[in-house]
Amino acid sequence: MLKLFIKSISILFLITFINSAYAGDAEKGKKVFNKCKACHGIDEGGKNKLGPNLWNIVGAPIAAVEGYKYSKALVAYAEEAGNWNEENLDAWLKKPKDLVRKTKMIFPGLKKEADRANLIAYLKANGTN
Repeated sequence: MLKLFIKSISILFLITFINSAYAGDAEKGKKVFNKCKACHGIDEGGKNKLGPNLWNIVGAPIAAVEGYKYSKALVAYAEEAGNWNEENLDAWLKKPKDLVRKTKMIFPGLKKEADRANLIAYLKANGTN
């Protein structure tokens, strides 16, 4: 019984360690967000720029920031995908045109997985739905 308990604790520790290894760092994400600032703001109540304001975007409905005109392609994607979550944000940040071919977002994407994870952590730290 004790061996089973120790194995269970060891597995739980290992799973927690692995998950934390993939968790993003919001402070590092703030630096990555510098690549986004030309087109996006992230202030609560902030105005849209060339792109929509990203305050409280994680968990929010896709293509739904008030006052921003989205491409038809992103609106269609929103109907099937629903809300922004870590998985679809990661795909979007990796290469937007691979996720939504006719998006009007011109950003080429972030190749490094760590940059995407850190940026998502930063987005989550700036409002959560």
